[in-house]
Amino acid sequence: QVQLVESGGGLVQAGGSLRLSCAASGRTFSSYRMGWFRQAPGKEREFVATISWSGISTYYADSVKGRFTISRDNAKNTVYLQMNSLKPEDTAVYYCAARTNTKVVITTPGGYDYWGQGTQVTVSS
Repeated sequence: QVQLVESGGGLVQAGGSLRLSCAASGRTFSSYRMGWFRQAPGKEREFVATISWSGISTYYADSVKGRFTISRDNAKNTVYLQMNSLKPEDTAVYYCAARTNTKVVITTPGGYDYWGQGTQVTVSS
């Protein structure tokens, strides 16, 4: 069982930056593939980024590539999402997710077993 708690959301102007954190419980954090998803009002939950257990392999949605960076610190049981050059369309609740590690890049919500409660990110124009 893994429990995930996100933090770092807030209100920011377009062009600004935020860093989200996701703290995980459990001693096997380093064995999990981690992902970030987001959900805007009235829309389905969508993939943002994923990172392998080692942190070496990352993959991004086209909409955030070049602006967002996912990283992890296995010693701190934490995964991060650095978001730069934010746009109003990035406004959403951001969720952290975990699944047992796989080399396969998983971009669908159903591919993850554990979820955090979400943190709101609002980008004003």
